[in-house]
Amino acid sequence: MSRHPQAERYLFALSFAESSFFPVPPDAMLIPMTLAKPKSGWRYAFITTIASVIGGLFGYLIGLLALDTIEPFLVQFGYWDGYLEATDWFLEWGFLAVFIAGFSPIPYKVFTIAAGALNMLLPVFVLASLIGRGSRFFLVAGVLLWGGVSMEKKIRNHIEKIGWFLLVMGVIFYLVLRLSI
Repeated sequence: MSRHPQAERYLFALSFAESSFFPVPPDAMLIPMTLAKPKSGWRYAFITTIASVIGGLFGYLIGLLALDTIEPFLVQFGYWDGYLEATDWFLEWGFLAVFIAGFSPIPYKVFTIAAGALNMLLPVFVLASLIGRGSRFFLVAGVLLWGGVSMEKKIRNHIEKIGWFLLVMGVIFYLVLRLSI
């Protein structure tokens, strides 16, 4: 689908869906599309970011308006424990919780729903989502544009490790800032 004439629309749809209910990350299309048309890599990262944030707003609405309705699905698909953990993170971290979820391999959809259910301040949610998701997708596109096809295999093999490393570094950075204030 990454070479399809409607690939950008598919990328938008996948990015939107992944942020609220679908399990396949948009990197699955962003990577091959960027490699196929390197001159469009930044555009694809932008589309992925915007669609992901809009999808995150949909997840926010789900949490705000329909948590009781979707709770059985969260349990059935194994997201309930993550949801409960996300709510704890919100109470402690707020903005940083959304940013980290947007950037890391943690399921962002769980945090979008939790943000709505906990009625997180919407502008803060949108800003954290834009920064977190944008950082992730522009980093992926930039690494691919810099390293080309050989970088694709490295990204696919190590993306989760990289994400967890950056997550740990972000938490350490936050703790250092918090303790120094």
